[in-house]
Parts: sequence; structure tokens; C-alpha cells
Amino acid sequence: MKARLRVERLELAEPLRISRSTMSAREAVWLSVGHDGLHGHGEAVSSVYYGLDADTLVRLLTAVDLSRFAEPESALEALRAGELASPRAVPPAVTAAVESALLDLAGKRAGTPVHRLLGAAAPPVAATARTIGITSPMHAAAQARRLAASGFQLIKVKAGTPDPEDDVERVRVIRDAAPGVRLLLDPNGAWTRAQATALLPRFAGLGVEAVEQPLAPGDPEALAALAERSPLPVIADEDAVDLEDARRLAGRVHGVNVKLAKCGGVHAALRIAELIEGSGTELMLGCLTASTLGLAPAVHLADRARWADLDGHLLLAHDPWSGIGGADGVVRTSGLPGLGVEEVRVAHEDVA
Repeated sequence: MKARLRVERLELAEPLRISRSTMSAREAVWLSVGHDGLHGHGEAVSSVYYGLDADTLVRLLTAVDLSRFAEPESALEALRAGELASPRAVPPAVTAAVESALLDLAGKRAGTPVHRLLGAAAPPVAATARTIGITSPMHAAAQARRLAASGFQLIKVKAGTPDPEDDVERVRVIRDAAPGVRLLLDPNGAWTRAQATALLPRFAGLGVEAVEQPLAPGDPEALAALAERSPLPVIADEDAVDLEDARRLAGRVHGVNVKLAKCGGVHAALRIAELIEGSGTELMLGCLTASTLGLAPAVHLADRARWADLDGHLLLAHDPWSGIGGADGVVRTSGLPGLGVEEVRVAHEDVA
């Protein structure tokens, strides 16, 4: 198998502000794996939070040696067994991108969608959340009205401003503008325990369905203790990175947000889902801001999640891939072999 890398800059339609940063663009590195005239694709995106820039991603992806495998299926098995690279040396985002490309190629070789390779008979379809960042109440209300009119049933509101009253007001105007939608809240770890204790009842009164990572990551015991007395469900995100984190929190928080770039890919996500099943902790599938290519592997798992937050491609000014929908509030697989995505236009800078 031969691998090729390309770098693409993904511009957001408008800057996305969260409690710890504001983002207007991110770099994507596309991995294409070829075998017998077919190609599988995967994407890894840069992240300041995870300390990954495009150059680092290119270097790490280049170091993954697929040439010794005769077929993508054998490379997939080696990846699942941890034989392609040391988990300590390779970030989960890189592993997830390699797995994506191999799954895409394996599905195309078999003439079947990835979800069938993963054991799901029916094509996954899921209502996805759509994120509204930290912005003015007027703009937030306008966004909420537009999203509700487009068919979105679930809106995620970013929180964590220096003055919590700003967050309360933003949620209030969104609730008034779109009274029929379900609401999630995400402070990205910006609150103290005292703030969370005071604020959660107020947000519950505004009809918020659940809150993601209200406390700063690094103290899962505090998060679990908060969840025990919270008036609304608490979902761990930054404190739920891998299988061991999920094991520590299973049955102690109401949900874990599993992102493929955070946990290491589709099969890592499936192991987490199996671990928490029946524990009282439910699965949320999340994402980074990325193209349809980056989102597609998670969409093939979307029917397994209690909450789907797979809108990263919808935040872009231009999505260079197509195939999972989402503009109407619903993500779905296309039914085509592999990931079922197609490149919209040719770009880009060849780097390997």
C-alpha cells in the first residue's frame, strides 16, 4: 500500500468562541492510502489544545509504515492490536486518521459501507447538535431561529464567560427564540465547583437537557461528585479521553463525550461504548471542527449514541468533502462503499 498526504486550511464561516479560545480556522492533513487502484481517506486536524499543528501531524503520519502490509485488512488488524506504532508515541488523532483511511479502503474493496464492516445492518441516521458559540444575545437568538427553521432539534450552547450572567442570558434568549429545540450546555471546564453548584439549577430551570464538562479537567472525582447532586445530567468531555478514563467514570457521570480524535478512532470508541453499556453512563459522540471526511467515521457509529454532536463540518465556510449531510439537522451515511464521502474539489499541497 502507498500513502500520500495533503494539507488543507479549513476556514470557519465565522469565528467560534469558547471559554478558553477563539478559532477562525484550522489545518487539516488528509491521508490517502492506495491499493489496486482504490483509495481510502482519513483526516487529522490541528489542535492547540492537544498540541498538534500541521507539521507535527505530517511528521507523525509519515512515520506510520503501511508499506509492509499486503492488504488494508491486515493493516487494520495490526492497528487494532497496537502493532503499527506505540500508543505513547502516536497521538490518538493520528491513529484515528490512519484507521479511517484503512476502513474506507477496506469498505471500498468489499463494496460495502463502513457501518456494515462494524456490524450495523441499517445505515446510521442521527439528529446532530449544532453549536452556538459565545456571542451576543442578539446574534445567538438569530442563529437559534435559523437553526430551528432548518430542522435542528438540538442546539449546544457554549458557556464559560467571565460573567456567568452572560451565559444565562444567552441561554434564555436562545430558549425564547427556539422554544421547541433541546439544549445542551458546554462551559469547556470554565466553572469552579461553587459556580457550577449555583448555576446548574438555573440552567435546569431554562430547560437545558445536559451540561458538558462544567469543571476544569484533571479532577474526575470532583466531576463525579458534582454529577451525583446535579439537577441535570453531567457529561464528561475533557476528563474522558480514553478507555481508562471511561472506566473510572462509568456509572458516576451521566455521559461521556467520545471523540475519535481524542480516543484513537472507531474501534477505540466501540470499546468505550461497550464498557459503559448498562452502567447508567450514556454515550455522546462528539467531534472537532473538521471536514466531512473527518466527521464521517463517527457518523457510521451515530446510531449507538444517546447524543450526537457531529456538526464540525457545518461550521466551515466551505466543506471540501460531501456525503454525510447535516444541514437539515440530521447526519446520515450515504450508502456508498467505504466512508461514503467524495471530494468536492481538488486542492492542495502535496507533502509526501
